[in-house]
Parts: sequence; C-alpha cells; structure tokens
Amino acid sequence: MSLDAQLAALSAMSPAALRAAWRDAYRTPPPAITPELMARAVAARLQERRHGGLPGSVAKEIARLTARLRRGDDVVATHEVRLKPGTRLVRGWRGRTINVLVTADGFEFEGRQYGSLTRITHEVTGTSWSGPRFFGLRGRKAVLAGKVDHRG
Repeated sequence: MSLDAQLAALSAMSPAALRAAWRDAYRTPPPAITPELMARAVAARLQERRHGGLPGSVAKEIARLTARLRRGDDVVATHEVRLKPGTRLVRGWRGRTINVLVTADGFEFEGRQYGSLTRITHEVTGTSWSGPRFFGLRGRKAVLAGKVDHRG
C-alpha cells in the first residue's frame, strides 16, 4: 500500500484500529490520547519511515531544550544556521554584489581566505557590523516561554 493510501486510511480507522496501528508504528502500547492525536502521530511515524527523520543534531538539540523546559528554565530559540563548505553567500551592498564561498577553513572572498564573516563585512562596509547578521544568517531571538528579546 502506498504512503498516501496509508495516510488516507488513518482518518477512517476506528479507535481500536488506531491503537493497533500505533503498536505497529511505535512498538509500544498506545498512550491514552484522543484518536485524532493518535492518527496524527502514526501518520508522522509513517512519513518519517518513508522520508527519513530529523538529523541527529536536531534531535539532540530538541532533547536538550526539552530538559531545560522541564527544569523550568527559559529556552531561547536562536535559529542557528550551520553552513556547509561549498555554500555561497550573496548579498548586495551599495550597488555591489558580495559573493562569499564557505570553505572547510572559513570563508573565501575575492580570492582571499577569512576566518570570519565579520572580517569580510568590515572590509566591505568599513563598519563593525556582525558578519552573520549582514548576510542574513542571524535574526532576532525569541524566548519560547512567550517573551521576545528585541535587542538580538
């Protein structure tokens, strides 16, 4: 049966059939949740099996943040961007196109190697702007507990 057909079938399943689908998908007894939520969870597991799950680094970060929330700590979402070698960053600045290549050792700009984007940004603008912010890689931080830090 195709994934689309399996997902469509979930909405028509009885609660007993959903509990069986949960056992098949998770290999554990089903929790005491609504049938709608159970169907969504089973659908997510089926899609994960077909298309792959979260990268390990993301799963670890979610576990770390979950532990902090359980302790009652505020959790700040930083939306950190990780750049892979070969990535090209392009930004316009005063009529000029700035092209930066991410390398294994840092960044290449106009044939020269740099250890940070901020050094490139300083060379381009003559100011002390944050390189990641200049290239749009860093934005405002939001506290998941509902507060927003507008300084970031």
